[in-house]
Amino acid sequence: MAEILLIKITGQDRPGLSSTLMRILADHGIRILDIAQTVIHESVSLAKVVELPESVESAAVLKDLLFRAHQLGLELKFTPIQEDAYEHWVELQGKQRSIITVLGAELNASALADITGTLAEHQLNIDVITRLSGRRSLMGEATIARPRACVEFSVRGTTQDEDGIRSAFLDLSRKHAVDIAYQHDDIYRRTRRLVAFDMDSTLIQTEVIDELAREAGAGEAVAAITEAAMRGELDFKESFTQRVGLLRGLDAAALQQVAERLPLTHGAQRLMSALNGLGYKTAIISGGFQYFGKHLQQLLGIDYVFANELEIENGKVTGRVTGDVIDAKRKAELLRTIAQNEKIRLEQVIAVGDGANDLPMLSLAGLGIAFNAKPLVKQSADHSISNLGLDGVLYLIGYRDREIDELSRKIKEPLAMDNAQLPSNPTSVTTKASHI
Repeated sequence: MAEILLIKITGQDRPGLSSTLMRILADHGIRILDIAQTVIHESVSLAKVVELPESVESAAVLKDLLFRAHQLGLELKFTPIQEDAYEHWVELQGKQRSIITVLGAELNASALADITGTLAEHQLNIDVITRLSGRRSLMGEATIARPRACVEFSVRGTTQDEDGIRSAFLDLSRKHAVDIAYQHDDIYRRTRRLVAFDMDSTLIQTEVIDELAREAGAGEAVAAITEAAMRGELDFKESFTQRVGLLRGLDAAALQQVAERLPLTHGAQRLMSALNGLGYKTAIISGGFQYFGKHLQQLLGIDYVFANELEIENGKVTGRVTGDVIDAKRKAELLRTIAQNEKIRLEQVIAVGDGANDLPMLSLAGLGIAFNAKPLVKQSADHSISNLGLDGVLYLIGYRDREIDELSRKIKEPLAMDNAQLPSNPTSVTTKASHI
């Protein structure tokens, strides 16, 4: 009868360890049933589940492995596995898996203890823990302006109280100043193709209508209505009509002045550069104004822009918009239309927003993210980011910092070559499509 063994190997990492030990197993004709390896600070942990044929003496194999491990300064541990226990383990491979992503300025043991404790309470087993953020140097750590840390847990099992675990994670995110995302590890999580953004207080750090209102001398009145609408206390369409009406008589030249001083959200440029480099389709779906959406489209390379069109007559804002107002319902409709136009399943769509009028869009997308959102929105959305910049979205997709940094270098190299070939006074610039 074949013998099944779990072999655990630990020690100082160096090139050739796996090859050396694998060669011994190969010489004895041993079959590898499973294998995994991790390295932390030059310390290696390697585990293998192997099957020894009936014709092979286990003592001889173990003797060779132990002798070679001693020469290499490694520790070995052997654990026999019963056949029925192995078959039960094999059956578990079809069970549901989830990904828990924890991100923040830093991660401490207290936060991770509470998070892993919550997983245990819901009978979820951790299979793999992966660090997505880059290694942080201790030299000059206090001078890092925007520190970030992220780890990803791959967990196995099915919870009977998914709402309960999400609620617990929301409480822990407040307690520890971290964001915790809980996603099913299905094929769509790894094949996102479209990312749609709200504009105001999401891609940019301000509300454009508030900036315009300051130019029109109605700043305080408009800001109060905006804040109430974002909290969900006022109907968006009604509040929007009131606010736009207060802009009546504003000189149209003020729009360009406001556009030029719009502050991008931290991480927006890094995120958009990565998404464009990876071939994602991107969109702005905003209850704000088309003029400013177009400005961001040219700046960030966005594919689609849908927003309200301010009516201008004789060089002045009339206090009205042309066409229907883009409200919460319309945002969701536009997201669905873009996905259909690009032949993308909604499960492959990411939507990011901060206000109550973004919730239908967030719930429609396969991955809806409330970004720096009001409490009502954060509680209603499945996922949220409040402790990192907008490029924290890349962690929820599963990208590592080193992968994005490498992508950035690859993007810049051909760009520098292309720029060297451009004429000194290019006469035209082609922008991406902004309509369907």
